[in-house]
Amino acid sequence: MSIPNAAQADSWNGPEGIHWAAREDHGAGRHVALHRLLFEAAAIGETDRVLDIGCGAGETTVLAARQAARGHVVGVDLSRPMLERARADQRRRGLTNLRFEEGDAQIHPLGDGEFDVAISQFGIMFFADPVAAFANIGRALKPAGRLVFVCPQSMTRCAWYTVPVSALAGPPEPPPGAHEPGMFSLADRERIEDVLGGAGFGAVTTTAVDVPLFFGRDAASAAGFFIGTGPVRAILDDTTMTPDTARTVLEDALEPYASGDGVHLGGELWLVTARR
Repeated sequence: MSIPNAAQADSWNGPEGIHWAAREDHGAGRHVALHRLLFEAAAIGETDRVLDIGCGAGETTVLAARQAARGHVVGVDLSRPMLERARADQRRRGLTNLRFEEGDAQIHPLGDGEFDVAISQFGIMFFADPVAAFANIGRALKPAGRLVFVCPQSMTRCAWYTVPVSALAGPPEPPPGAHEPGMFSLADRERIEDVLGGAGFGAVTTTAVDVPLFFGRDAASAAGFFIGTGPVRAILDDTTMTPDTARTVLEDALEPYASGDGVHLGGELWLVTARR
C-alpha cells in the first residue's frame, strides 16, 4: 500500500493507534451530542451508500450502517490496530451491510460515483495533500453527493486539548506551520473553503458548534486516556516528568470537569457540509 501520509501511518499503526483502539468507552454512545449533529447533517437514507473517512475503530461506521439498513457502508482508515477493533465489533454486532478497508484516503481506490454521502468525525485533518485527498473522496461520490465532517477549530478554543497540555507544559501555542497535517490543520474557516473548492466541491457551509466530549468515567480514567495520546506523549518525551507524575497532574487538572456522568471537556468545532 502506497502511503503519502507516511508519518501519520507510522503514528496510527504504532502507539497512537494501539492506544485509541484500546479505549474503554469505544462504542458506548458517549458522544451523543456530536453524533446527533453529524448524522442530522448527513441525513443518511435507508438505502444510501456511505463512505466513512478516517473511521478509526468504527463507532460512526456502525451508526451509519444502522441508518443505511438496506444500503452499504465502507469505513476507511490508516490504522490497522483500530480497524482490527472495528472488525471485531462488527462481528460481535452481526452487521453485514458494512466493511472496513485499510488505506490512505488521499490515494486509496474508493471507486467512481459509488457513494451517496461521505462522513468523517475528526478523520480528515491529517492529509499530506488535503486538496488531493478531498478530490479523491469527491470522485467516490455520486453527482451532487454529500460530504459532511466535523473538525476542530483553533487549539486554544478546545478545552479537551488545552486542559491536559496546559497542566503538563503550560498554555499551548499554535505551531509555526499551522497548515501542517495534524489535528488543527483545518481550524481556519477560509482554509476549509479553499481546500474543498480546490478539490471540486461546492455549496460549502461551515457552522461553528461547541460540543462537550466524553473522556472517561472519572478523572482517573480520563487521565489514563490522555497519558497515551500523541500530544501528551510528545510532552513526556521532551521532559524528565515520569508517566506516574504526569498521570497525577492530569488527574488533578481533570477533576473539576468530572460529574456523575463522567469527564466532559468542551471544544469549538466546525460542522462542514459540501456537495460534489
